[in-house]
Amino acid sequence: MGNSLHYCIFDPTGNITALAESPVEASLQPAVAADIMRRRPEVEQVGFLTLPDAPGLPSLRMAGGEFCGNASMCAAALTLLRRPPESDVEAALLLRVSGASQPVEVRLRAEELRCWSAAVRMPPAQGIGKTDFCFGGLRGSLPLVRMEGISHLIVEPESPFFSLLADRPAAERAVREWARMLAVSGLGLMFLDNACRLTPLVHIPASDTLFWENSCASGSAAVGMALAGRTDAPVKLSLEQPGGTLRVESRPNGPTVLHGRTKLIAEYDEDSPFLNK
Repeated sequence: MGNSLHYCIFDPTGNITALAESPVEASLQPAVAADIMRRRPEVEQVGFLTLPDAPGLPSLRMAGGEFCGNASMCAAALTLLRRPPESDVEAALLLRVSGASQPVEVRLRAEELRCWSAAVRMPPAQGIGKTDFCFGGLRGSLPLVRMEGISHLIVEPESPFFSLLADRPAAERAVREWARMLAVSGLGLMFLDNACRLTPLVHIPASDTLFWENSCASGSAAVGMALAGRTDAPVKLSLEQPGGTLRVESRPNGPTVLHGRTKLIAEYDEDSPFLNK
């Protein structure tokens, strides 16, 4: 394959995701991801998809080793696209995904050319609780949803930290500081307004990325998990985000399913200085 890098770009509710199909060593993936994002500034995250030659599960590793629900949708869609045409209508796939110890189930239905609706059975939370924080003179506690591959803080209007939504540089400093404090592989600040509008800010330390994302699947799931735990009742949410709407169904101590859409928008073969020549 030389130094040619093949990757596809998907649009899952505005959270533009690149998936590389060329083999890349894990140690090089952050640098390759950064190179892709320099070339394609619209890309918010990069994953590396491995399709098995023999029977087995496709494997998705995000550049920072985190878990990503939107990228899981994209990886399932790309897996389906690489199968024979007769499989390209509706399917349930299991994927191995970084940040999740168990395979992740994604159900897909083709809607139009290279566009699918998707439902992801999200990995369960490892813990849901409240943690005290301080930043820039602000003090308070925030709901913290810990997942295997990423954690999320839910920031609602009654929290003093909701003011950070109007001061984005301060919010970016806060999420970096709190990610270090919590020692997590990834941290999202999910600014939740009236349980219907979500503005996601996500920081992944290993890949040194920080984005005000157009949508966040794992963050949406975390909101559903937190609200289901708070009310001790099943919840169904439609969360309006900058890139569109994601739907979440969550049960207390039960499954959480994330519903969205993804579309393949481009494919590229480009030289990469990070691959073997």
